[in-house]
Amino acid sequence: MSASLKDKFDSIIFDLDGTLWDSTGNVAIAWQEAVEQVDYVDEVMTREKIRAVTGMAYNVIFDTMFGYLDTEKRNELMEICAKSELEMLNSKGGELYPGLDETLAYLFGKYKLFIVSNCQNGYIETFLRISQMEHYFIGHQCYGTKGNPKSENIKDIVNDHHLAAPVYVGDTMGDFDAAKKAGVPFIFANYGFGEVEEGQIATISAFGELVELL
Repeated sequence: MSASLKDKFDSIIFDLDGTLWDSTGNVAIAWQEAVEQVDYVDEVMTREKIRAVTGMAYNVIFDTMFGYLDTEKRNELMEICAKSELEMLNSKGGELYPGLDETLAYLFGKYKLFIVSNCQNGYIETFLRISQMEHYFIGHQCYGTKGNPKSENIKDIVNDHHLAAPVYVGDTMGDFDAAKKAGVPFIFANYGFGEVEEGQIATISAFGELVELL
């Protein structure tokens, strides 16, 4: 973890998967149930497969994993997986990272908090309901809202809420690139799903380290 960044920001924008929680186990189960509903996919959905694509825009995930399908079938499968995923997560949720509640409570006392994710519509709302963390966050934005890339969604949050000095916390190179394009400094959560070698203003190895850092 880098030196203190206290009093340098007015707001924090968080990625969701790999930063606030890990839902890949239950998403894999949900997608397995989904692929079993069609006759054109013969694959086993595993946590490892889901982890490998987590953080990509939702449509890019399916382009990457099922590029061998024609567009119609790929879109159909995406809809089935999306529905199955939300049903599963609304029932069983994901694994919240240690110290999430206590750390958000601390940060909420000092900063405006937001979430920007590349997920589908309804996913962030599911996280907020299951985790019971709704009261910490002022707003959120996702790929499913407008179909825009994460960098544009970060810009929307910054502009819509008139943020003067935001920082983005994420766990993948895609998060870093999006924050950079949006002109927002980046804190790398190395306990998540990706790797960022350089360019971040700080690196944390556990979510709770944000208390000391910020």
